[in-house]
Amino acid sequence: MVQIHPVQAVPVDSGIGEVKSSPYVSTEQESFTIWMRSLVYHSKGCTVYDSKGSLIYRVDNYDSKSCGEVYLMDLYGEVLFEFQQKFGLFKSCEGCNSTGTRFRLRKNFKISSRGSSSSYKVVMESSKDDQQSCYKILNHGSVFTIEDGSGRFMAEDKKKRSNVNGLDFGQDVLTMVVEPPVDHSFIMGIVIAYGLLKSKL
Repeated sequence: MVQIHPVQAVPVDSGIGEVKSSPYVSTEQESFTIWMRSLVYHSKGCTVYDSKGSLIYRVDNYDSKSCGEVYLMDLYGEVLFEFQQKFGLFKSCEGCNSTGTRFRLRKNFKISSRGSSSSYKVVMESSKDDQQSCYKILNHGSVFTIEDGSGRFMAEDKKKRSNVNGLDFGQDVLTMVVEPPVDHSFIMGIVIAYGLLKSKL
């Protein structure tokens, strides 16, 4: 039986000797498998595995209308981000963590020169320094990428394919590749907010 996560391991020790400010920031490119199934029975959500096949994140949605009580947690059940959808003239989704970091994701209503692609804007605010950072999601069909305000590539999500025969695992199994040095818990938060706006969680 083919496993939904890759079997190759990613080195943990980079040899640089730097102390990471967060356990979710890596000095190397990292690959994750997102399975759009919750570990909680009768609950929406998803489960995230690292490149070694170890559970690293879980998402549970306890609201039948997908409006509130949506949490991104680590494998121990500690809440990293809480999400809430906002309904108004423009639908958006907000994420917030315990350190005061807050971001809002909404769709960009602009005519795109990239054909059938669409984009979403992410604005992150911090209660510590009142600074804002902007990020962008570019959606190209079944693939979407995340960029920072300067256009630097940060992450990519797409359907996962088997390393053995190249077949994909279906619509509910994705591969997420995150570039260093990026906090992949924040990237995962953006992915969850995007999934909520697209009614996939």
